[in-house]
Amino acid sequence: MDKLVLIDGNSIINRAFYALPPLTNSSGLHTNAVLGFTTMLLKVLEEEKPSHVLVAFDAGKITFRHEGYAEYKGGRQKTPPELSEQFPLLKELLQAFSIPQFELAGYEADDIIGTLAKLAEDQGKSAIVVSGDKDMLQLASDRVSVLITRKGVSEVERYTPQAIGEKYGLVPAQIIDLKGLMGDASDNIPGVPGVGEKTALKLLQEFGTVENVLEHVEDIKGKLRENIEANMESARMSKQLATIYREVPLERTLEDVAWSGYDNAALAAAFRKLEFRNLSDRLNLGAADEAAEAASAETASHYEVINVLTEGWAGLNDALTAAEAVLVESYGDNPHLAEGIGIAVVSEAKCYVVPYRLLASTEARPLVSWLENADAPKSSYDLHRVELVLARSGISLKGQAFDVQLAAYLLDPTEADPSLHGLLQRYGLGQILSDEAVYGKGAKFRVPEDDAIAKHLAAKADAVRRMMPLLAEQLEQLGMHRLYYELEQPLSGVLAGMEKQGISVNAETLKELGTEFQRRIEETTSAVYESAGFEFNIGSPKQLGEVLFDRLGLPVIKKTKTGYSTDAEVLEKLEPYHEIVRRILHYRQLTKLQSTYIEGLLKEIRLDGGKIHTFYRQTIAATGRLSSQFPNLQNIPIRMEEGRQIRKAFVPSEPGWTILAADYSQIELRVLAHISGDEGLKEAFLNEMDIHTKTAMDVFGVQPDQVDANMRRQAKAVNFGIVYGISDYGLSQNLNITRREAAEFIEQYFQAFPGVKRYMVSIVEQARNDGYVTTLLERRRYLPEIRHSNFNLRSFAERTAMNTPIQGTAADIIKLAMMRMNEAILERGLKSRMLLQVHDELVFEVPEDELDLMKRLVPDVMSTALQLDVPLRADVSMGSNWYEAK
Repeated sequence: MDKLVLIDGNSIINRAFYALPPLTNSSGLHTNAVLGFTTMLLKVLEEEKPSHVLVAFDAGKITFRHEGYAEYKGGRQKTPPELSEQFPLLKELLQAFSIPQFELAGYEADDIIGTLAKLAEDQGKSAIVVSGDKDMLQLASDRVSVLITRKGVSEVERYTPQAIGEKYGLVPAQIIDLKGLMGDASDNIPGVPGVGEKTALKLLQEFGTVENVLEHVEDIKGKLRENIEANMESARMSKQLATIYREVPLERTLEDVAWSGYDNAALAAAFRKLEFRNLSDRLNLGAADEAAEAASAETASHYEVINVLTEGWAGLNDALTAAEAVLVESYGDNPHLAEGIGIAVVSEAKCYVVPYRLLASTEARPLVSWLENADAPKSSYDLHRVELVLARSGISLKGQAFDVQLAAYLLDPTEADPSLHGLLQRYGLGQILSDEAVYGKGAKFRVPEDDAIAKHLAAKADAVRRMMPLLAEQLEQLGMHRLYYELEQPLSGVLAGMEKQGISVNAETLKELGTEFQRRIEETTSAVYESAGFEFNIGSPKQLGEVLFDRLGLPVIKKTKTGYSTDAEVLEKLEPYHEIVRRILHYRQLTKLQSTYIEGLLKEIRLDGGKIHTFYRQTIAATGRLSSQFPNLQNIPIRMEEGRQIRKAFVPSEPGWTILAADYSQIELRVLAHISGDEGLKEAFLNEMDIHTKTAMDVFGVQPDQVDANMRRQAKAVNFGIVYGISDYGLSQNLNITRREAAEFIEQYFQAFPGVKRYMVSIVEQARNDGYVTTLLERRRYLPEIRHSNFNLRSFAERTAMNTPIQGTAADIIKLAMMRMNEAILERGLKSRMLLQVHDELVFEVPEDELDLMKRLVPDVMSTALQLDVPLRADVSMGSNWYEAK
């Protein structure tokens, strides 16, 4: 029998947005709501296996219900832009799923779903309704089941007429009577004041309907009777408002929502844009089909693959002198620990493949010498990783000439699939099999003794050869030639040098801190128990909610389907009400420090040197920022003292040496002053004023001595919020004020700094004309949504246009400083070493006899990395460990 699945689009995406933590893709688009919706959708499709599917949306704020009650759904907060911008993303994704979607002016999604469910019933089909709104329970019947989301969107509860009877003692039609009596705050349906669910159920079990309750009101006693008598019209109207209209003029049949599945290629492309890699893997969308196999075979026919294991080394040595590209394949995310698989060298229509384990053989010596020859240029994919992988085998890679991954990143930093497989498709150069198709989903890479693996490595090496000239030409045409050849490409070598060097970490210090943290955790746990009056599981949200709200009577900020919310946002708002909240927040901070940073960092210390070796990714952030991984040393918390103490464990690797740290002062705001030309901002930095005090003075209209701590805190939030394109919603959350107050604050800021406002207007107009924005060093970011007809997508692109030149230029400046510091150290023959880059900070280890020189040299190089209209400033500090160098 046919089965129809009807999904309440607005309800599910709203629930997903608030259930999942914030998530953005590399373009900066918020995607958490779409991810949650998609997870639910896949679960329903897999479990229900429908023949027909429809996602219904509300068409607008005004419906026929407003004609009788203008306040219907009144009082709802404006949808946050972080959610609004995800609606068009969801609708595009549904197109990729080949799932019909529908909305109709004047009606709600509920009405469309109710009409189609009735149509299915009339035709003898079954229907499944999916929503987060229990109003939908009125649709349940012998042929219609209703799935209501429970925990976020990952779990659903199935309601049939029998299940509704067991839970509520009602038949489905009485759900509207229930709402008529108790109302619905979320839809602003008034009901009868003083009547909650328990009372309403009791009345319905006795009288059956709203109408019967009103007819027999004289049989009801006390205050309840008075309330009902005073609100009879409200009860009737509320029931009417809660009734789903099932005669919507849809002008379409069930066949219009028939669904036979999705197209793998279309869905794979949609997931790449959203960067839903786990979902793509789960559906095996990267697996090769017959067309990909054929295309790969055609590509392979362009050259001869010679596996030296089976065909010998003859010819490879001569081929190295004319090598056009090299591919070094390895397995493992962390390049410091990755296992080598094989090396492929393309030269004059031949590709030589060498199993990595043979690099230690005498026959491979010419290949190793070539890899280490600075005069032999190498073009490859991810040369940064290649250098680290080869270093594990004692091979020092030199002669890095062109990296197609790095070049492609500069040409479009928002590309969702930066693999060679994805880049070939992006540039229309044919295709090769994806790694997943060759190695299998989640399978460990195999060595190229297998001819299929050897051919795959050869195809990837040939892909590098074919892409290189095209990418090099585009870098030249787009004015990014210098950015690539003079900054990004040589910087990858500087980063590899830092990563191979590593930073020494005193394990004993970490263990001592861990012992101290554990003692404080136990103390804090006891303090929490003392505040509560009894012991409970602090880590259990359910038990914690019962303590805070049921036992202690604190105000309920937010509820979820499983009970009270006790997330960080809720606890921060509750902190003024009771000492236990502050202690719980401290407990959570300490336990995170213990697990993530003490235990986590201890696991990363190498036994062969006592160092931690991170990995800096150049091709992750769309702004150009570096990203630290394995482990992430950029996220060690420093806002709380316990977090800062973790830096005590980071020490010089040589006795008598010193850790020196240099941190740019408010670099993004200085860049904003330069780019915007705002006289007020420039004046503050030229006179070395405290920029947050200056902002507070101008916004609040007060003198410096009148700026209190709260004014400065608010000004600081706006200053950095402006840089990151913050919305009134985001600022209101940061400052715990209303959205109206936040909007007024932002407007006051623009009045005080009109140059910033002019810049933001002009940069958006420029982006609209050009389709992209650039940093001062010509780093480019495309913004195709800037001309989109959808308001939310367009607004997101406008915010990105405003902040990308600022954030991107700041990223360029710190990279320039790293390059020039590396050059300065080499030119002077210094023993000092650059160890880390942490956001706007550089960390060095310095011998005693170079300390005075480095104290002058580092801030001088950093402050002159790029000439701006306002001075760049780097503050230097030193100590026996990173903590002291603060």
